Amino acid sequence: MIDTQRGMAIETRKVQQTGGSTYVISLPKQWANKAGIRTGTCVYLHPQSDGTLVIDPTNESPKLKEKKIDVTGIMGDSLTRDIIAAYLTGYDIINLSSKRILAEQKKTIRQVCYKLMGPEIIEETAKNVIIQDLLNPQEISIKKGVRRMFLISSSMHKDAVRALKNSDVDLALDVIQRDDEVDRLFLLISKQFRSVLRGGRLPGASETSIDEYHDYRMAASPLERIADHAQRIAKIATEMNYSIPEDTLNIIEDASETSRKIVEDAVNALFNADVKLANDVIDRVEKRRPQISHLNELLLKLESPLSVIALRTVADSIDRTGDYGSNIAEIAINSAMGLS
Repeated sequence: MIDTQRGMAIETRKVQQTGGSTYVISLPKQWANKAGIRTGTCVYLHPQSDGTLVIDPTNESPKLKEKKIDVTGIMGDSLTRDIIAAYLTGYDIINLSSKRILAEQKKTIRQVCYKLMGPEIIEETAKNVIIQDLLNPQEISIKKGVRRMFLISSSMHKDAVRALKNSDVDLALDVIQRDDEVDRLFLLISKQFRSVLRGGRLPGASETSIDEYHDYRMAASPLERIADHAQRIAKIATEMNYSIPEDTLNIIEDASETSRKIVEDAVNALFNADVKLANDVIDRVEKRRPQISHLNELLLKLESPLSVIALRTVADSIDRTGDYGSNIAEIAINSAMGLS
């Protein structure tokens, strides 16, 4: 029999029972010889969420993959993009070399390492900078990463609006800094999903299907954008030098809480495969439109043109946050249908 998708012969084996409680099958001799399996060899069995069983003859950690990049003449954003691309592709070691690596290049390299979760500079000379990913992939799963992204982005949004209302510049600056953590998690999740597509095993692989991995990766994108909009609100809070009526700020806070709750329920619907809650979230997104319209109408009545422009930007970010919640709810519905 031929597997039409892979072009490989499929061998069949009858399951036999020995000792009254143990099921036994024989292994294909050609495969066993190629894998170095002999009498007494220990193999490792990895149950998968789709019911299949992976037989691993080694269970050894894969060899470290290294990527060598000549960075001669590569500066700034171009250098940043090259390093991030190597990281997302799954290289464990990134070896950057040149006849002379400039101080400006080294500064960029350090900044990129700060933006990524795992990579650290382990060697640095005039001609080489070697980066190694030291993160143990067993430490964080895609599912936990998405949950962490939600918790951080949600607190960012809440604190950004609070900073705006209370003119708390210090809190606003803290929100801005937290965006880096969300970005690091997003890139890590993107890297992990690429690894799954290439057949890599990650934490929770036996309980999570590749479809679920895909859905979590899709949900990570709107969460990253929600954090960006929280950062956007926080930046406005740091620049405020005009008074805003208290009733207007209260309406902003109410609208913000509505959007934040929408996102929270959408994420819960995704993690719990709750189609009813997901549909409720989408309905609530549409029902809050009059609230955002009313807010924009009030903002147009403010005396300061600068405050109108700034707070319209805030209102837009709050509105978009709710929309991103709707996107996550749609992902939740698709994910739940795949489980039924």
